[in-house]
Amino acid sequence: STALELTGTDRVGLLSEVFAVLSDLQCSVADAKVWTHNGRIASLIHVTDSNSGAPIENVQLISLIEARLRNVLSAKTSVSMAVTHTERRLHQMMFADRDYERKPILESVPTHSPVAVTVQNWLERGYSVVNVQAKDRTKLLFDVVCTLTDMGYIVFHATVNTIGDRGYMEFYIRHQDGTPISSEAERQRVIQCLEAAVERRASEGVRLELSTPDRQGLLADVTRTFRENGLNVTRAEVSTMKETAQNVFYVTDVMGKSADGKIIESVREKIGLSCLRVKELPPLVYHKEGRERDEQAVGGVAGTVLLSLGSMVRKNLYNLGLIRSYS
Repeated sequence: STALELTGTDRVGLLSEVFAVLSDLQCSVADAKVWTHNGRIASLIHVTDSNSGAPIENVQLISLIEARLRNVLSAKTSVSMAVTHTERRLHQMMFADRDYERKPILESVPTHSPVAVTVQNWLERGYSVVNVQAKDRTKLLFDVVCTLTDMGYIVFHATVNTIGDRGYMEFYIRHQDGTPISSEAERQRVIQCLEAAVERRASEGVRLELSTPDRQGLLADVTRTFRENGLNVTRAEVSTMKETAQNVFYVTDVMGKSADGKIIESVREKIGLSCLRVKELPPLVYHKEGRERDEQAVGGVAGTVLLSLGSMVRKNLYNLGLIRSYS
């Protein structure tokens, strides 16, 4: 497939316009992921030619796609044939767009607990020590390590633990030249960027799952229905498996607040009650040991080693180029 990278200012109905342009230009969406944060949007969309099913290689058509999408987004649009890790690339796109410096446009009601980040220098060892506390969830560690790496830091050692529904991570980092964080401005920037890294994947709104036979223009029709009924898409995951569209959307109202249940049901009726289902966020599954662990262990996060990264996690992060192995 051909990858489209899109970043720009988020607004209600933007995703509907993007998918409408792609449908009009005979592009089929094979898969896509969309993140929004602080009024910005980043999306990585993989498309094929609707007629042939092949990647789009026609230079004139690619230029037309870029131009049309640029008009919709009023920001950066690029086309690539390179294979990349989608979620890491989304972090890089948001980071390059400096979403961490911006203020939210919509006053949404957060469904996740605050992120706490502290940064201190351990001068006698030449490290900076970064502590991150956040609600535990899938890929929390991945999001944090991606951002540290993309900011040019090397993780030499890390400890990770969960207590109840909270995740606690401690990283010993240096710059690539071996120096720790050198200024207060840099320290504040690390804090901002890590807070943004955790918040980007936090899912605001109602989770809607769409499962239906795929067809040309399906995404354009579905997201247009959302827009016409005052629903704003805050995050989306689009995939196609064996000619069946398997899509997930997180939606709020136009003000970023919880969507009205009657509106959700009205949208489901228009799209298909059997196709579009409302799903609550799955409850977190905690380890029994985490529930039983004494709360005093929380205080040991900053000063003692809790649980070293397991060999499987370390191997996966190493293969992604996110950490370097040191004895």
